[in-house]
Amino acid sequence: MMKRQVQKAIAFARKAHRGQMRKTGEPYLTHCIHTGRILAALVPSSGKRAVDTVVAGILHDVVDDACQSLQDIEAEFGDDVVKLVAGVSRLSYINQLLRRHRRVSVNQGVLGQEEASNLRVMLLGMVDDPRVVLIKLADRLHNMRTIYALPLQKAQAVAEETLIIWCSLASRLGLWALKSELEDLCFAVLQPQIFQKMRADLASMWSPSSRIGNPRRLSVKGNLIPSEENNSTSFDNKSVTFKEDVSSMKDLLDAVVPFDILLDRRKRAKFLSTFGNNMETCMKPKVVLDAGLALASLVICEEALERELIISASYVPGMEVTLSSRLKSLYSLYSKMKRKDISIDKVYDTRALRVVVGDKKGTLHGPAVKCCYSLLDIVHRLWTPIDGEFDDYIINPKPSGYQSLHTAVQGPDNSPLEVQIRTQRMHEYAEHGLAAHWLYKETGNPFSSIDRMDEPETEASSYFSKDIEEENSPDSLLGRYKSLKAGHPVLRVEGSHLLAAVIISVENDERNLLVAVSFGLPASEAVGDRRSSFQIKQWEAYAQLFKKVSDEWWFEPGHGDWFTCLEKYTLCRDGMYHKQDQFGRLLPTFIQVINFTEEEESEYWDVVSAVFEGRPVDCITSRPKFDFVASTSVDASINNKVQLLRTMLSWEEQLRSEVSIKQIKQDAELYDLHGSLNLGEVVIICWPNGEIMRLKAGSTATDAALRVGLDGKLVLINGQLVLPNTKLKDGDVVEVRI
Repeated sequence: MMKRQVQKAIAFARKAHRGQMRKTGEPYLTHCIHTGRILAALVPSSGKRAVDTVVAGILHDVVDDACQSLQDIEAEFGDDVVKLVAGVSRLSYINQLLRRHRRVSVNQGVLGQEEASNLRVMLLGMVDDPRVVLIKLADRLHNMRTIYALPLQKAQAVAEETLIIWCSLASRLGLWALKSELEDLCFAVLQPQIFQKMRADLASMWSPSSRIGNPRRLSVKGNLIPSEENNSTSFDNKSVTFKEDVSSMKDLLDAVVPFDILLDRRKRAKFLSTFGNNMETCMKPKVVLDAGLALASLVICEEALERELIISASYVPGMEVTLSSRLKSLYSLYSKMKRKDISIDKVYDTRALRVVVGDKKGTLHGPAVKCCYSLLDIVHRLWTPIDGEFDDYIINPKPSGYQSLHTAVQGPDNSPLEVQIRTQRMHEYAEHGLAAHWLYKETGNPFSSIDRMDEPETEASSYFSKDIEEENSPDSLLGRYKSLKAGHPVLRVEGSHLLAAVIISVENDERNLLVAVSFGLPASEAVGDRRSSFQIKQWEAYAQLFKKVSDEWWFEPGHGDWFTCLEKYTLCRDGMYHKQDQFGRLLPTFIQVINFTEEEESEYWDVVSAVFEGRPVDCITSRPKFDFVASTSVDASINNKVQLLRTMLSWEEQLRSEVSIKQIKQDAELYDLHGSLNLGEVVIICWPNGEIMRLKAGSTATDAALRVGLDGKLVLINGQLVLPNTKLKDGDVVEVRI
């Protein structure tokens, strides 16, 4: 069905665009076909909605740039396709109208921050179907891939608009890979020298000649140095020098790897095969070859870890392990370097691998959590960990509820590589949970009670996690653990063995800990379920362990019985407390401190008090964790809208089977009587000054006139004279005449 409908759409577009040429010299039809191909990589391979999306993408310009009418499209392709094409046409019209106004009237086309924010809100508010934005993004992506055909000044204006508006919209729809490609294309146009220099620097770091000796890490002792013996190193930003021979814009754009190649292994293998042939014959410009080297280095890392996972018997037999990878966009990398004032070799997540452990839809969640730590041990034995760059978000989830293990290692080419490890349930939560990464990025901290996450990234996932935190100096490490005290719960990690433990004493200014380990208290289930609202029993187990040690008067390493043992741990320069044996040697076994939220801390010490006093803990109320504070802002409303609309991209059959009647009723309540979402506001354009204005939902033409200070008698909406009480919709162009 997909193939037949697509061929029909191509024939229709060929006829409509006959004789039209692009500025690249190619027939206009090529743009339509490439837009359809981009969409085909983003939507499911079957299903009516997916097919209609690709067809509408091919036809998206036949109304604006050809002589076809919406009635012709509806007659040939149906109601769904014509609505999508009309929506894209409307978005294009508003975007071009404002662009012309900026170019003629306002600061040579530069978008202000407030105007950009209002424009993003308006464009999202204008559409009831996210596929309209998806098609427009595919259209813009192909235009950016071929923007070299435009004059430089116009190309830079389009790139700036794309970066500010369309990359943000791609983020809101969760299209992280497409967003990354768009960002890099814009970066190549706006900062060509820096783009080329960064490509060359990464290729130099990741080239085969950078590999020194055997990458396998034979010993973990190198990082197990007490923190006070570590000499801190300043990360000064290196000065950047540029060559005079900057590549042409087309070469720079060709040096941006298409997002679908990064996501599809078969396409990636074909790309690298072609790249290898070009390397031998030197047919491609250096900046393009540098991009190929970067992708090849990622594949080498991925294959090395994949081989290690296959030959390792450490993970749970029969448990599915999925491996994926990504390259950080150069624009994101450049932004991070500027923000943290560091050089490119000190950014540790420029490339990343993600390992997702299947948990049979949560039925094997405990074993899957153990498997995550086992895989972490495999990674750290394969490659040398980078000091201070391990973050355990499984034991200590981010405020959004995001859970994963993050570590940075020296990869096979002796350059940094980030690895993330999580269970399938954690991955699903990161990808589709309540946390919307764009809301944090654009508004800072939209929720009053939480301190948000990276990735991302989504975390949220987001395409991948965003930032690995700043380096851990001894002072910062000690500051992190300043609040530790006797009775605080921790987790003992030795390979895949996770045991509950509790701090008995804190010594030497937090550099040494005496810890009681319970060998009869496995902790994998509890560790993987920190989002649970029922943790009283978990806290009680820690409290009982603490009370047992206190009652027995155990106070030195080695004290204990068959089920409990006291162990000494020392803070090392890798940011973790490692076990110290009776000879003073530091071992790979480490403890991970459980970081409390304010609610958890109060709850835990209430439980400890109850246990020590012999009172029942059942009366202590468990507080919900990681709750979001409701927001009444238009951004929060749009967030709800995007989450609702994104479900429309799912399989049609899945929607029928999985969406309950209750959900349908809740979704329906979000819609007004006209079938569009009521966000509490409408966003309009006041003409001829081009101001983007927010008004309350239900506002009329008269309200808009009063807002601009013109009590007009004639009001035009979208060029048509209307009555003063006409209600406004998102994207309306309102003109008041006195």
